[in-house]
Amino acid sequence: MLSYLAMLTDPEIRIIRSANRRKTVSARWADAGSVIEVLAPASASDAELAPLIETLRGRLLRDKARADTADDRDLARRAAELNREYFEGKLRWSEIRYVANQQHRYGSCTPATGVIRISHRVAVMPGWVRDYVLVHELAHLREPNHGPRFWKLVSRYPRTERARGYLIALGLESEGDDASDRDLETSAAA
Repeated sequence: MLSYLAMLTDPEIRIIRSANRRKTVSARWADAGSVIEVLAPASASDAELAPLIETLRGRLLRDKARADTADDRDLARRAAELNREYFEGKLRWSEIRYVANQQHRYGSCTPATGVIRISHRVAVMPGWVRDYVLVHELAHLREPNHGPRFWKLVSRYPRTERARGYLIALGLESEGDDASDRDLETSAAA
């Protein structure tokens, strides 16, 4: 059995080829972070994939190392600061923490219980994007849907449009005015 350190520095690589994929090659963590799955066109040779895999592997390992430093106390502190700045300190939550099980969302809020969960992937994004995700989820404590009153609250954060643009460019948020009620979820293809 591989040690944890070995899994971090030399994870197993699993290549998944698809006839539906024409040009792009992407990679993601699988099997609880012990395997890197590389999604590639069926026509790509191992020789063509080798340098791409090495680049993607390096990126995933770097991001994982950053995500492993995600600190719930820092997240809670930042949420409290944003609450004071944009919500007059009036919002209350029971729990806010990073989670690793949100594969298709960047954040979620359960207003009834006051639980806010932020994907560990947000920890490696620029701070102003993390702040947007936090403001977005905090706003759900007051407005549980994505209606006009919700977006008015979120728009108090001055970098809302920039952060949404960042997520849209990554294909992680809808371009629609109401975010298509997707609550910061990734596209099904991701």
